[in-house]
Amino acid sequence: MSTVTIPPVLTSPRDDAMHLYRAFKGFGCDTEAIINILAHRDATQRALIQQEYRAMYSEDLNKRLSSELSNNVKKAVLLWVHDPATRDATIVRQALSGDIVDLKAATEVICSRTPSQIQQFKQIYFSRFGTYLEHDIEYQASGDHKKDVWDSVGSTGEGS
Repeated sequence: MSTVTIPPVLTSPRDDAMHLYRAFKGFGCDTEAIINILAHRDATQRALIQQEYRAMYSEDLNKRLSSELSNNVKKAVLLWVHDPATRDATIVRQALSGDIVDLKAATEVICSRTPSQIQQFKQIYFSRFGTYLEHDIEYQASGDHKKDVWDSVGSTGEGS
C-alpha cells in the first residue's frame, strides 16, 4: 500500500517559477523536478505559477513545458497546468478531433459533469477552439454515443 506524502511548506509561486526555469536549463530538462512541483500544487497555485513565470521570464510556461517534455509525460503535465474546465474542454477536443476519434473519452467527461460544469467548459471550448462543442459532436458522433453525449450537453438547458 502506498502512502501520500505532503510536502513540508509550499514555496511561493515565484520560487516555483524559478525552480521550473532552472529545471529547463542545461541539456534536456529535469522532468522529476517539474513533476514534483506541479503535482503538489492545485489549479489555483499552478495558475499563479504560470503568471509569475510569464512575468519573470517573458515566456509562456505551457509553451516551454511543451518544448521540453515529450510523450505521455508531456500530455499529462500539459493537462495538469489547466484549471478543471479548461482541462475538460481540452480532453474533449482531443477526443473529438484526433486522427482516431475517442467517443468514449468525450462521453466520459461530458456525462460525469454537472450542468453548470458542462456550460462552463462549453464556453471555454468555444473560446479556445473557435467552434461549438455541439458542432464537433454532431460532426464526429453517431449512434448511441451521439445520443448519450447529446443528451448530456443538451441537459444544461442553454443553447450554444
